[in-house]
Amino acid sequence: MNIEMSEKEYRLLLDMVYIGNWILNSARGNDRFEAYDRVQEKLFALAPAHGMRALVQHWQGHIYPSRAYEDGGIHEAIADYEDAVFFNILAEELARRDLGLEASEPEDYSELTARMEEYMAEFEKNGLNTINIDL
Repeated sequence: MNIEMSEKEYRLLLDMVYIGNWILNSARGNDRFEAYDRVQEKLFALAPAHGMRALVQHWQGHIYPSRAYEDGGIHEAIADYEDAVFFNILAEELARRDLGLEASEPEDYSELTARMEEYMAEFEKNGLNTINIDL
């Protein structure tokens, strides 16, 4: 298979592959989806030939994204995604709890959505500073 793309598009593809592999594998420990690691390695292996040698490092016979790549802002993008997902899930879980919907689906989602929006507004304003847990 051949795919035609510009150098800029290839660079964006590296970011997308890295982010996707991070989401799939970063929390899996030794139980990684190795096929995704191999695809990432193949794509990063092409970087030096396209003037992007600084994006890769070699270790134990494999090619990995370099420390410079990982420290170059990609993890900030991942963190932004993780924050958004965290707050969305938290808002939905709290709204479901409030409405007694933990194990069921509402007939009308407008009440659930409105309650979630209230939580999201609170999180936007105060983050987690107003969350209290009684143990």
